[in-house]
Amino acid sequence: MKTITLVFGAIYGMLSVILGAFGAHALKKILSVERLESFETGVRYQMYAAFFLLIAGYILKFDTSSQKWISILMIAGTMLFSFSIYFLSLQDYLGANLKFLGPITPLGGLFMILAWLMLIFYFVKNKI
Repeated sequence: MKTITLVFGAIYGMLSVILGAFGAHALKKILSVERLESFETGVRYQMYAAFFLLIAGYILKFDTSSQKWISILMIAGTMLFSFSIYFLSLQDYLGANLKFLGPITPLGGLFMILAWLMLIFYFVKNKI
């Protein structure tokens, strides 16, 4: 689980740089300001998750199920949160109605919040 956490952290970090540059250059010309801001929110939170996963990957031993869930929740939450925002931001450009993804975004955010909360409990319990 440690390797998976670190790899996802690195992938999320790399993708957020790529998507951030893509948004700043290519999407700036085709998306409304509101849609571009939403896209940038997805990129920003994906980078936060990358840092979270890299730090958690180095700190946690992953010898308990709760430590594994910290990683799982952040990986899944980021995928649901950021990627649903990306698709919702691009739906007009893609010519698709992707409004069904709307409820996915807060679910991803909830998973991310739970990962942070579990990490706090880990720190308190282990007096780190």
